[in-house]
Amino acid sequence: MAAPAISRAMSAGMTFVMAAACGLIAANLYYAQPLAGPIAASIGLPAHATGLIVTLTQIGYGLGLLLIVPLGDLLENRRLIVTMVGAAAIALLAAGFSTAVLPFLAASLAIGLASTAVQMIVPFAANLAPDAHRGRVVGNVMSGLMVGIMMARPVSSFIARFSSWHLVFFLSAAVMIVLGFVLATRLPKRVPQTKLSYFSLLASMGRLYATQPVLRRRAFYQACQFAAFSLFWTVTPLVLAGPAFQLTQAGIALFALAGVAGAIASPIAGRLADRDLGKPATLFGILAVAAAFAMTHIAPEGSVVALTLLTLAAILLDFGVTMTLVIGQRAIYGLGAELRSRLNGLFMATFFCGGAIGSAVGAWAFAEGGWMLASMIGLALPVIASLYFMTERRPQPVPAE
Repeated sequence: MAAPAISRAMSAGMTFVMAAACGLIAANLYYAQPLAGPIAASIGLPAHATGLIVTLTQIGYGLGLLLIVPLGDLLENRRLIVTMVGAAAIALLAAGFSTAVLPFLAASLAIGLASTAVQMIVPFAANLAPDAHRGRVVGNVMSGLMVGIMMARPVSSFIARFSSWHLVFFLSAAVMIVLGFVLATRLPKRVPQTKLSYFSLLASMGRLYATQPVLRRRAFYQACQFAAFSLFWTVTPLVLAGPAFQLTQAGIALFALAGVAGAIASPIAGRLADRDLGKPATLFGILAVAAAFAMTHIAPEGSVVALTLLTLAAILLDFGVTMTLVIGQRAIYGLGAELRSRLNGLFMATFFCGGAIGSAVGAWAFAEGGWMLASMIGLALPVIASLYFMTERRPQPVPAE
């Protein structure tokens, strides 16, 4: 009797609601990135400390992955998600009203913490989906998340161009309030069966990482993939604004929109995983990222052909990263229903660290050796992942606890 109920709970409408929620919440992490300069000038933050605006949001998100997301294995899921969405609305309002450095930076940290609600929704969707269609459901939900990530920067740039950066945060807060009401009425209740205390729950995460080779392997693949992704999107705006291409901010925003096309990989990857084709699809995703960096060197820098190839590379790279992400999540969710929030937190935290390293290394490499050095490092990352992939054997079941 349980399976039909789950199938009804995860209808096409519910999948859409969860996908939209993931995209809208994830966007909160990226609205401030293209606005860091104007925000810093407005609140009196020194130019050399502008990076704190983005960094503190990322730190908050990383902490939330390890300290808050695991609560999905302990507390009733709907209430937890709605509470986090409400906290995100308050944090966004605080950022919008901020006129000084400390209040804004505190709000940035809180936005990162609260936005981890997105990583509670994805395992929730996996729990509601029947086994045979779990990959498809996860892929569809993740497509919303990827669209939100890629749309956030151009949307915030567009709003700020015609109004102010404050309005970006106020509008997002309003969206979170509406979303909170929608999720409170649409999401079904889910009460986990875990009886651990909070601190025992956190302690169990170390054991999970040590005893689950699938988790470690998939997290490493995605850390390499996301490091390459972050490097690419950190450096390409600098390349496009440079003397070779001389694009305006509007042109760079249009370039960023092209990457949204890569989000179509999510539902494709989910369906491949459901058909037990996750292994070849993983290799394809890794090689796609390598090919994306390689193809940017085919034409002379600054030419129309070079710009076209760079745009196609952005789409291919986003496609490859999304492909391995969805397949990786499908794989780790198969390790145990009552472990999914903790597994997701560990998986996301690991590859999030890879992304942070990719951004930092990319900025350094571009300053030292331009796009040539940065892209060679970007190419090396999926190559390393592919070499590790070649050592993969048929996974053996390991007791979860």
